[in-house]
Amino acid sequence: MNGKIRKSLLFAAVLAVAAMLTSSASAQTAADLYKTKCASCHGADGKGDTAIGKKMNVKAFSDPAVAKNSDQVWFDATKKGKGKMPAYDGKLTDDQIKELVKFMRSLAK
Repeated sequence: MNGKIRKSLLFAAVLAVAAMLTSSASAQTAADLYKTKCASCHGADGKGDTAIGKKMNVKAFSDPAVAKNSDQVWFDATKKGKGKMPAYDGKLTDDQIKELVKFMRSLAK
């Protein structure tokens, strides 16, 4: 195998590993953010059955009225706040909020 091909294969392998680590880190970050920012009201499982969640009448992510909303609606509610839910604009980046929405969707299943 000549040097150029070997270098190309090595570069491709490094990129593949970096992509896997990045996606894994993003998922972990979203889970950590959810745990610290959202779980006290929405619950670890997204069902809203915490003491605070019950008091504030938080609906489960899987509730049809909630689940039918687009990712953009979930994004906007997280960024701007909704009802008693605080706004996370300026506290979380748009990318972090997008990752949170993906994570919350996974809890709705």
